Amino acid sequence: MIELDNQTTLQINLSHLSNILDTLSSKNVELIITDNDTIQEINRDYRGKDSPTDVLSFPLEQNSPHIPLGTIIISESFVTNMSKTYNHSIDDEVALLFIHGLLHLLGYDHEIDDGEMRDKEKSIIEKFGLPNSLIVRVE
Repeated sequence: MIELDNQTTLQINLSHLSNILDTLSSKNVELIITDNDTIQEINRDYRGKDSPTDVLSFPLEQNSPHIPLGTIIISESFVTNMSKTYNHSIDDEVALLFIHGLLHLLGYDHEIDDGEMRDKEKSIIEKFGLPNSLIVRVE
């Protein structure tokens, strides 16, 4: 289940995101959709990077099967801008960012792995018929 905290007017297709979540985990996830100022503040406070970003992930300690997987925070501005830039839907962009954040919650890290996260992300986007992922875009 996805617990949505939508702090914007962006319409979120929760059923699509829930289908994605169900293929990767049976745990709950908190999803926050926010503005650039808020995500920049969080990025600065928790990662030491004083700039807005597209998606942040905060995994929770997994000592119990009843504890949620963690929190994914997505920037509305990045969603709307990237969907226009890459000529695809808002739903597709939210799904791409959600997948990226979810994989981080599951322990993947494209900054240090040998392509495992990229491969996993690619297989998920193909399964759901989505456009290019974040990792593929920057290659």
